[in-house]
Amino acid sequence: MYIKIYFNDKPLFLTDGMTDEIQVYAHHDDAILIDEFSHPAVNAMIHEMRREKVHAGIFIHSDLDILKKAFWKKFNLVQAGGGLVSNEQQAYLFMFRRGKWDLPKGKLDPGETLEQCAIREVGEETGLSAVRLDSPLLITHHTYDENGRHILKETHWYRMSVAGAGAEIPVPDERVARFQQYEAITEIAWANKERIAELAKNTFPSIIDVLKAAEIIF
Repeated sequence: MYIKIYFNDKPLFLTDGMTDEIQVYAHHDDAILIDEFSHPAVNAMIHEMRREKVHAGIFIHSDLDILKKAFWKKFNLVQAGGGLVSNEQQAYLFMFRRGKWDLPKGKLDPGETLEQCAIREVGEETGLSAVRLDSPLLITHHTYDENGRHILKETHWYRMSVAGAGAEIPVPDERVARFQQYEAITEIAWANKERIAELAKNTFPSIIDVLKAAEIIF
């Protein structure tokens, strides 16, 4: 088993053993591999992942829970929810945001469940209503810095669906329009699998992981 954390577009694998996916990175000269657990080693790996010349990291430890806890202590955890929304034509909802194709997602509000968060974010970012949450899909992780804090964002993704006329992308009302402007969302579109293969050339690696988990791309 493993947990993948993205530092920008670079993956760090926390793992209890080598897998075929990780093995591919292990042979790269620009990958860092650590297999002796200690807190200085955890700090060293985080430092290495922030270096421009390092493009991947692999940290192996027999107890993945211990390894996870050691890394989580180094960050402020932010939880979020997101949705991979499909319609009756098996097209999927995408947004063009800040120069990349993305899926609707956002931070958990106080008092919300992750499922409620995911549904709310889809509505706020796209204007769609009557979206049904079908099943959990996967969890992705990425890091960023905010106001001097090191953030680890943990996004819980769900399969969602919308039927009939409810799948038509509405003209945004004033509230949704303001939200889309704030989030720099300039286009919302349904994409079939053929178009998704093209959109995937300009998206984030965590979104690629979502699409692979849903078996939309391979």
